[in-house]
Amino acid sequence: MLVLQQIGILPTILSRLIQQALRNGTTVEQEFLTCDYMTAQDYYARLADLLDLPFMENLPTQQIFDSEFLDSQLAQPAIIRLYDKTRPPVTVIAPEARRLPAIQARLRQSPEFAASLAIATPKTIADAAWKVGAKRRAEAASAQLFHASPQHSARTVLTARQAFFAGLLIALACFGTVTATQATWIGIHTLLSLLYMGTLWFRSLLLFQNVRKPPAPPLLLSASTCLPTYTVLVAIYRESAIVPQLIGAMRQLNWPASRLDIKLVCEEDDAETLAALNAITLPSHFEIVLTPALGPRTKPKALTYALAGARGDYLVIYDAEDRPHPDQLKEAYAHFIMAPPEVACLQAPLIIANVADNWISSLFALEYAALFRGILPSLSHYKMPLPLGGTSNHFRTDILRKIGAWDPYNVTEDADLGLRLYRAGYRCETLMRPTLEDAPTSAHIWIGQRSRWFKGWLQTWLVLMRHPRAAWNTMGGKAFLVFQLLIGGMLISALLHPTILVFLGMTLYAMLDKPTTDIPLRETIMFWIDLMNILGSYLVFLALGSAAMTEGERKHIGWRAATIPIYWLMTSRAAWKAMIELKTKPFFWNKTPHMPTQQVAA
Repeated sequence: MLVLQQIGILPTILSRLIQQALRNGTTVEQEFLTCDYMTAQDYYARLADLLDLPFMENLPTQQIFDSEFLDSQLAQPAIIRLYDKTRPPVTVIAPEARRLPAIQARLRQSPEFAASLAIATPKTIADAAWKVGAKRRAEAASAQLFHASPQHSARTVLTARQAFFAGLLIALACFGTVTATQATWIGIHTLLSLLYMGTLWFRSLLLFQNVRKPPAPPLLLSASTCLPTYTVLVAIYRESAIVPQLIGAMRQLNWPASRLDIKLVCEEDDAETLAALNAITLPSHFEIVLTPALGPRTKPKALTYALAGARGDYLVIYDAEDRPHPDQLKEAYAHFIMAPPEVACLQAPLIIANVADNWISSLFALEYAALFRGILPSLSHYKMPLPLGGTSNHFRTDILRKIGAWDPYNVTEDADLGLRLYRAGYRCETLMRPTLEDAPTSAHIWIGQRSRWFKGWLQTWLVLMRHPRAAWNTMGGKAFLVFQLLIGGMLISALLHPTILVFLGMTLYAMLDKPTTDIPLRETIMFWIDLMNILGSYLVFLALGSAAMTEGERKHIGWRAATIPIYWLMTSRAAWKAMIELKTKPFFWNKTPHMPTQQVAA
């Protein structure tokens, strides 16, 4: 505090900073650096003047050696050394105010010490550390899960055993198509229809459970609770138009700025987005992390790369277009401190804000309501594995690091991470306070996004099914079956939907071509099974979403519910596209473009 007085901070401002520090459990200096009174550049330049040391606005990265030590300077940047062949090494520090008297005493005792010391801002030190170790960290982010736990990595699309059985299945299908008898086709029809029915019944059970059990109210924190540091990671790529909205949404988070660590993770060659970010004066608790163009160009690689610099005990993921509830972080923290330690992740509900735009966004909103406000809370209640959504996941940071973070080769890293957490003995639960998102409104963009999701779900299923017995043992039989019905069932229902429609048409044609008295019992039974499968899929889809929606949301669905059959056929097209891409470009990330819903002042 004495140092702040020496550099000219007014007593009234100091009094306010002291109150904030006591309330937030921080130091007066930390509160000062996150207020708008003085930039960090000016503050550390004044500290350099007090110590009579040189102040460095930029560091020559060619004079910094890359080592494991550098990684410690990403989260808590304070010291870095410069090596030059023409002179002794220089230690660059970002000193805390409370350490200044000790530094001054050392300088008085050893004047030559001053020649080996310089001052820089924490951001300058962190930027240099990010840049110097970029290649090493990018390679580690791309390969660490594969090297540590290859059985959990999607880098290998199919194991030798899976490839053998896949080839055998394809060969049998081709052989059967050529040589199949009527009895064979009847058997295939029966098997596929019953598989489809199994996924339908599972969703029906989730619907009944959700209707019976209303969600609990969100947990709250007392006003006197001292909050920890919370890291917010936002992977942003080719999203220049949405930057002002993103910054505005992040500024609305109801959490002390001195306890926030917001990292905007960008590809280093995304010049347009970086220009949009640099055009805004970002608060001191915002940091732009540049991801090198190495390894897979995916969101999970970028997040894993940025995780090395996370300062928070807790961490949340948001997408660039997200508008989270301002109190979502507080609800998550309250939930974590009340939950048992094995609860490692909390999923906030995603709500579609543009439900009224057109029939695609309306049915997308219906689907999201079913998943995030119906299915996931039900699975959480029964302590089953949760296939997480790609955003608004809140983690205990130490556990996230412990299990290897995200798989950079899985294009639905969220679903994979939820399953991997469960297999490691952890659980995921759900929150109440939502995050608003916008759904795609064009079929082309929707299919591109959905095909990526299906490809990632296929990757997740294939990874877990490399060793089914081990998965059964680690998850437990009930959870293993739930996984098969949820992820496997989602894939089966999407892939088989056109086939069931064809079977229904063929059976109906065969029945109409015969007198009523000559229709075999088998054809009658299969007709009703297929009809129930098709109509049941549409009705359960509508009922699951409607049961979770508000009255206002349901009004926007209205006549658009009649387009559910078209929506399902689009889903099937996306699933088959994903099957092809799994072979041709398994790690390709089909980027979903976004536009701002409103201009938010940054």
